[in-house]
Amino acid sequence: MIDVMRLDGKIYWVNPHMIESMESNPDLTLTMLSGRKIIVKNSPEELINKIIEYRKKIGIETQEVL
Repeated sequence: MIDVMRLDGKIYWVNPHMIESMESNPDLTLTMLSGRKIIVKNSPEELINKIIEYRKKIGIETQEVL
């Protein structure tokens, strides 16, 4: 799980493998695989770095193709 900051300043934890897309307009909107949208204060770059670090931590450093 990675932490993101909601617009109200509260920390929220999300599973990065469940993020389908990110859109910056101007706040960052995460669209989850479930269709739920979460608006966060984090920048796209910050979130991408958190996802990369999370994947390294759990030993998934490359994209798997099945």
